[in-house]
Amino acid sequence: MDPGSKLPLSPHIQIYRLPLTALLSVVHRATGVALALGAVLLVWILALAANSAEAYGQLYPHLASWYGQIFLLGLIFSLYLHFCNGIRHLFWDIGMGFDLEIVHRTAKFAIFAAIVLTVATWAIAANLEL
Repeated sequence: MDPGSKLPLSPHIQIYRLPLTALLSVVHRATGVALALGAVLLVWILALAANSAEAYGQLYPHLASWYGQIFLLGLIFSLYLHFCNGIRHLFWDIGMGFDLEIVHRTAKFAIFAAIVLTVATWAIAANLEL
């Protein structure tokens, strides 16, 4: 290929679409990072609440705002997706579920289960009176 050519040497993200299993692998790692950061946030929230009502009261408007709610919803979804995908990995660790059809089916099920669990958690939390 001509060194001055603008054509890619191999398929890239604009042409090649990652398979669901590869995409879920990347997302599993990203949710792990999000959960680690979320754990730090949870410790911070608990420390503020343990310190004083006034300290927690300064943070509460951010948690109750639209951007705080979206952040918390994303964190809950990350938790459930990481959990459901981790169960898939546990089955793989014992040598089960390597058939390609089962791998694709369990990937879709992990995403579906994470969505259902997130919606259920959000619905239950919305009905709680704190």
